[in-house]
Amino acid sequence: MTAVAKLFKNGQSQAVRLPKEFRFENQEELFIKKIEDGVILMPKHDKSVWDHMFERLNEFSDDFMLTREQPAQEREGLF
Repeated sequence: MTAVAKLFKNGQSQAVRLPKEFRFENQEELFIKKIEDGVILMPKHDKSVWDHMFERLNEFSDDFMLTREQPAQEREGLF
C-alpha cells in the first residue's frame, strides 16, 4: 500500500502527518531508521524481540525437530 504523507514544522522539528490507514495504534514512540535518502518508521514495543521469542518457544511441541535429518555440509578446503 502506498500513500502520500504531509510534512510540517512542529517547533524546531519536522513532523509527518500519516494518513489514517497508516496510524500506529497504542504507540507513543517509534524507532526511526535512515536508509539512503529515506526513513523507515517501526513500532517501539515495550518488550524486546528476544522477550517475544522466548515467550513463543513454549508453543513448540516436545518432539519438534526430534528426528531432524540434515546431510553433512560440504565445504571447500581452506588452502
